[in-house]
Amino acid sequence: MSALEVKDLNVFYGQSHALQGVNLRLDSGVLSVVGRNGMGKTTLCKAIMGLVPVASGAITFQGQDIGGLGPSDTARMGIGYVPQGRRLWPSLTVDEHLKLVEKRGGAWSVDRVYGVFPRLAERKTNGGAQLSGGEQQMLAIGRALLLNPKLLVMDEPTEGLAPVIVNQVAEMLIQLGEEGDIDVLVIEQNIGVACSVASEIAIMVNGQINRVIDSGVLASDRDLQQALLGVGRHAHDETDEASATSETEAPAHASITRIYMSNPAQPTRWTPNVPVHVLEGQARSVTDVQGVAVSASVVPISAGLNRAARAGHGSVYVCGTLDTKGAELTYMADFVRDMGLKVQTVDLSTSGSASTADIPPHVIAASHPSGASAVFTGDRGTAVAGMTMAFERWISKRSDVAGLLSAGGSGGTALVAPGFRSLPVGVPKMIVSTIASGNTEQYVGPADIAMMYSVADVQGINTITREVLANGAAALGGMVLGRQRRKPATSEDKPAIGLTMFGVTTPCVQMITRELDENYDCLVFHATGVGGRSMEKLLDSGKLSAVIDITTTEVCDLVAGGVFAATEERFDASIRSGLPYIGSCGALDMVNFNAPDTVPAHYRDRLFYEHNPQITLMRTTPEENEKMGRFIGNKLNQMTGPVRFFLPEGGVSLLDAPDQPFWMPEANKALFTTLEATVNATANRQLVRVPHNINDPEFADLIVRTFRSYHGQPRQARGA
Repeated sequence: MSALEVKDLNVFYGQSHALQGVNLRLDSGVLSVVGRNGMGKTTLCKAIMGLVPVASGAITFQGQDIGGLGPSDTARMGIGYVPQGRRLWPSLTVDEHLKLVEKRGGAWSVDRVYGVFPRLAERKTNGGAQLSGGEQQMLAIGRALLLNPKLLVMDEPTEGLAPVIVNQVAEMLIQLGEEGDIDVLVIEQNIGVACSVASEIAIMVNGQINRVIDSGVLASDRDLQQALLGVGRHAHDETDEASATSETEAPAHASITRIYMSNPAQPTRWTPNVPVHVLEGQARSVTDVQGVAVSASVVPISAGLNRAARAGHGSVYVCGTLDTKGAELTYMADFVRDMGLKVQTVDLSTSGSASTADIPPHVIAASHPSGASAVFTGDRGTAVAGMTMAFERWISKRSDVAGLLSAGGSGGTALVAPGFRSLPVGVPKMIVSTIASGNTEQYVGPADIAMMYSVADVQGINTITREVLANGAAALGGMVLGRQRRKPATSEDKPAIGLTMFGVTTPCVQMITRELDENYDCLVFHATGVGGRSMEKLLDSGKLSAVIDITTTEVCDLVAGGVFAATEERFDASIRSGLPYIGSCGALDMVNFNAPDTVPAHYRDRLFYEHNPQITLMRTTPEENEKMGRFIGNKLNQMTGPVRFFLPEGGVSLLDAPDQPFWMPEANKALFTTLEATVNATANRQLVRVPHNINDPEFADLIVRTFRSYHGQPRQARGA
């Protein structure tokens, strides 16, 4: 069921035909509508909200016809509205505006609005008429969100806002789309914002939806923007095509692009032409981070995580609790700044004390799903847990992270680590910590976090911490500078694929990589719990073009309590990616423990195999195979891309073969039949029984042929 559907909608103003058979559909998430002034965008919003009469056509909200409803009934249905022009009450204060409409128990509260827009918190006792235009817009947005609507209609939400607040609003819209609780129809003149918050853009021309286009296509096509929206080169721009071409082919370096607004004020039929000197005076400048002369309307705000950072325009974020570690974090921030890098300090304190950080605690806390009130609880345990979640959500949405740096003890390390892990592999991350000389798996996980032991406690600047903190800052700064200077990947680089392997599936994976290595960068991950998570981290980061998940043995340890266990999120990256998934039952015959004396007592009568003095393998039972079959099958059912999961009837490992110690056909039968009973088989999702052992050449050959059937003919390798 669609969140909003508009069919053949016609609206008149007297004899003027404003909307001419508009057809529009928002299934879920965020949909942007763009167009020149006077194309009918605001009229579309008013028609949805019942503010103008509909001549003909239908408007349905979650399957219900709302075309004849008035504004109040439309709002009660669950549709919020941010009108152009704000429409605030001059006599009510900011706080009264918000508390008047707040619906208790919803995801959006007054505290959360204040967290997203700190300026409103500072002006909470001011009347609506005492606010600047930007502050009024913030209040109008906050007021609509406090209704906790199911659908939010926003007419020019970033109009009149300062650039930093525009970025906040854009990030908020992206977050709304990801959370899925509120669908959003946003009318937006800022093409960068429109493209960054939605995957699809509807373009209005002369009262009709001319087309719905992928936001990435529109963002990168200046000619299309010029043709449909009137942005890009203007009549007074006398640059010829040859010059424009030569500019785009110039060597990469930072350049300044001037952005002109052809109608600085809302035009009417009596409006005279705007003089060129006025356009020049109101133009804005944008630094081109790609070294190619493009307009800001072509580059979305979130045009790819850390693209600006890699080009040298991002920030190193120095993060931690500045109320207790202020001197140490500031010392490292200054060191990195002296290396010529842009630095921003991020305060994650929960004490409520005043902060001098570039990004104070309340800004971070606002990213918590329940708002800042879920962080500043007065209880240290819940406050730290809330700030940890808020920081992870906040930092994962940043598009300008050149590097991350922190220092602290066990508490400070645990506070920043989830946020550091949330960023893609390749973004430099450094934590100077008192616990870095011990077991750091719970902090590093599958991420490329570098940890440095602090030697002395991170408590003040002294002869030891001065050296260690400086080394940590220098290491992070060096990583950032090195990353900026590296050549980006080119079309000549081979696409990377991830493969999972264990010792007992090595022959299979080696045969597959030999066949694919000429044309693909084959990255093999040891299926030891963190290995599978590392592969899925890279898949989430967009660094893998495909996976061949031969060895799913980590599920054994998850089910039976072994030492190489997957988490409950195993396979979720493949679910999110939508890419073809090729997998198998590799090593699902064994649970891993350390030395024999570490095996739990209740397993003492089981079948074991000593892999080496440090690793003991335990054969899985039919009952455990049934549990694994249900777990894997339910994950396969959630995948939207093509799925081929192979069942090797001749055994799932080197040890699971006739005359080998783990050969147990009844256990494999339990696994295969449970999978077949659980998986919702379709033409797109299939289990494939194979009469071979997983390490037989015939099995590997089938995997390679299946892979190539999904990924086309391999291109020629470099130099071929």
